Amino acid sequence: MNKLLLIAGFVLLTSFGVSTEYGQDIQSFIEGDTLKTLAPKEEHPSEAYVITNLLNRIHYRKLPLSDSISSVIFNSYFESLDPNKAYFFKSDVAEFEKYRYELDDQIPEGKLQFAYDVFDVYRRRALDQIDYVFTLLETEFDFSKDETYVFDREEADWPENSEEQNEIWRKIIKNQALSYKLAGREWDDISESLTKRYQRIQKAIYQYNSEDVFQSYMNAYTSSYDPHTDYFSPPDAENFQIDMSLSLEGIGARLMQNLDYTQVAEIIPGGPAYKSKQLQKDDKIIGVAQGDDGEFLDVIGWRLDDVVSKIRGPKGSVVRLQILKASEGINALPDTLRLVRDKINLEQQAAKSEMIPITEGNTTYNLGVITVPSFYLNFDELREGKEDYRSTTRDVKNLITKLQEQGMDGLLIDLRFNGGGSLQEAIEMSGLFIPDGPVVQVRNYDQSVDKMDDEDGGEVFYDGPLAVLVNRGSASASEIFSGAIQDYKRGVIIGESTFGKGTVQNVIDLSRYIRNPELNLGQIKMTLAKFYRVTGSSNQRVGIAPDVQFPSIYSPEDFGEASRENALPWDEIAGAKFKPVNMISEELLDHLNTLYRDDLNSDEDLQKLARDIEKAKENRNRKSVSLNLETRRAASNNDEDDLATAVDNSDLPDQADIDEKLKKDPYLKEGLRLLAAMKKFKIG
Repeated sequence: MNKLLLIAGFVLLTSFGVSTEYGQDIQSFIEGDTLKTLAPKEEHPSEAYVITNLLNRIHYRKLPLSDSISSVIFNSYFESLDPNKAYFFKSDVAEFEKYRYELDDQIPEGKLQFAYDVFDVYRRRALDQIDYVFTLLETEFDFSKDETYVFDREEADWPENSEEQNEIWRKIIKNQALSYKLAGREWDDISESLTKRYQRIQKAIYQYNSEDVFQSYMNAYTSSYDPHTDYFSPPDAENFQIDMSLSLEGIGARLMQNLDYTQVAEIIPGGPAYKSKQLQKDDKIIGVAQGDDGEFLDVIGWRLDDVVSKIRGPKGSVVRLQILKASEGINALPDTLRLVRDKINLEQQAAKSEMIPITEGNTTYNLGVITVPSFYLNFDELREGKEDYRSTTRDVKNLITKLQEQGMDGLLIDLRFNGGGSLQEAIEMSGLFIPDGPVVQVRNYDQSVDKMDDEDGGEVFYDGPLAVLVNRGSASASEIFSGAIQDYKRGVIIGESTFGKGTVQNVIDLSRYIRNPELNLGQIKMTLAKFYRVTGSSNQRVGIAPDVQFPSIYSPEDFGEASRENALPWDEIAGAKFKPVNMISEELLDHLNTLYRDDLNSDEDLQKLARDIEKAKENRNRKSVSLNLETRRAASNNDEDDLATAVDNSDLPDQADIDEKLKKDPYLKEGLRLLAAMKKFKIG
C-alpha cells in the first residue's frame, strides 16, 4: 500500500475550515527549506534482495521474476505516484520506457535508482502544478459556463504538454471550488481554504524521504504478486498504519495512509463505527469536527497521526466525520457521520442475541437472531489454561441455550460486515450445527493440503431451522462458516454474495534475515496459503453465493476481492470426503425464492431499498460531472435523501421496538420472514 501523500484531484468536497496560523506555518516551512535529493538508504539493497528471495520461495503464487513482472512493476509504480494521470507528461513516461523490462534484473541486485529518478520527476511536476493551483485561486471561476469535468481518467493518457496539463488542473480545482460553492461558501473563503490545502500538500512533498520512495517502489513490486502482499516501513518511519492499541479507543476504526487520504483499514467489531454500519473498510475520511457544533477541518493531505489525534477523544464525546464512501466509487459525494466515542473491549465485540417474533398467517414464530461481529478467541486466556476462556463458539453456544429456553422456533446467524478472524473459531462454530467432518481445506505455498475438521465428537448442538445472513462485507472466516453450512446442506444462506477473500497472509520481519542491530528494517506481509471449501472449490474472487440473493449496492468489479488488481484466481482442488446432512432441499430453496420475489413486489421497505441501490449504482458509473453551478445544484436537489447521516449508539433500535428495527433493516426483516417460512415448510 502506497503511503505517499499525493493529490487525487477528482475528489468532491464540502465545507471545512483551517486555521490561519496553520497556513502560515506551512508557508514559512516551504520558504525555509530546499528540495533534497533522495537516494536509497544503506539497508535498502539488502531488503530488496531478501524480499525477492521470500517471494520466490514462499509466496503462494509461484511467479518467476520475469520481463512480464517487470512491466507490471513499471506500470504500478507510475500509477501509484500519478493515479489520475495529472502530473507526468507523456514524454516523462516515455523517457523511462527503456527500463520497463529491466526491473526484474535490477531489484534482486539492489539496484534501485530507477525508483528515485522517477520520483524526482514526479516531485518536480507536482510542485510545478501546485504553483499553478495558487495562480488559479487568485480569480473566481465562472460557474455559469457549461463545462464538464471528466474525473475518471483511467483510460486517458498522460498530458502531452503543460498546456494540456494545466487544463486538467483547471477543471480539477474548479470542481473542488464548485463543491464548496454548493455548500454556501463565498469565493474569498473558498480560495483561502483551497490555498491552505495545497500549501499543506506542498509541505508534504518537501518532507518525502528515502523510506517513502522505497516503500512505494517495493509495494509496486509486491502487489504484482497479489494485492495482500505488502512491504511495511520500519515502525518509526510513521505515516502508514497506526498501532492497533491506539485504534481501540475513540470510534473503533483502524486507519492507514493511502495517497493523500486517511483511509479505513478495518472496523473494530463492537465499536461506534461498527454499530453505525455507516463507516466501512476502504472509506476515506476527509474532514473531522468536534462535538455537534464544531467546525470541520479539511484533513486531506494531513499526516496520519495528526488525523488520529483529531478523531480520538474521551469516551462519551461526539466526533463528526466527513467521509467518501468506497462503495460509491470515484464519484462519491461527501457523507456526514456523527459518532459517540467509546472504549472498545472484548465484551462489545462479542456475539449478541435477541428474540424477534414474526407472524406468518395465523402463526407467530419466535425467531432467534445471533449477531457475530467477528470470529474472536482470547489467546491469552487459552495459553494460560483458563477453562472458561472467551471465544465466539462458546458465546454462541451459550446464546443458543438461552434462546432455546425462551422457546426459539428458528435461528438466524447474522454475519453481515463480519470481516473474519480466527480460523479455529470458524471451524468450531461450524461444528455446533454439523456432525464430525471437514469444514475447510488449506493449500499451502508448497502445494500441500491440510483438511481442517470439526472435532467435537459428532455432537450437533443445534439441529433446528437455520439461516445465515451475509453481505459483501462478510469475508474470510465468515465465508468459511457460511460455505460449510451451505455445502453440508444444513442451513440457508441469505443476502448478498460475500467478499471473496480466500487467501491467508503472515507478517515476516526482515530483521530475521538481515542480522544487523544498527539497521532499522521493515516487514513484509505475504500470502502463504489459500482456502478451499470441502467441495474443492475456492471462494477466492467469487465469494459465497447465497441461496436467496438480495439486491446489492456492490458489484464484484467495484468492491470485493475480484475488484483488486492481481488478485489470485479462482480454482479448485480435489474435494474432501464429507456427508451432507441434506436438511435443505431444492424444493425448499425454490419455495423460499418464490416467497422472496413476492415480497420484493409487495414490501415497501424492500422496494425503496432496491431503488436506492439502483440509484447508487448509476451515480457510481458516472465518469464526469457538470461544472455549471445551476446544473449541479439541480442534480443535488433531485436526490431523494439527505446525504448526511447522524448515528449515535443511543439511536440504535431498542430490542422491544421490533417494528421500527425491522423497518430500518429490510434485509434482516426479509431474512426472518424466510426463516419463518422454513419452519412452516418443515411443519407442513
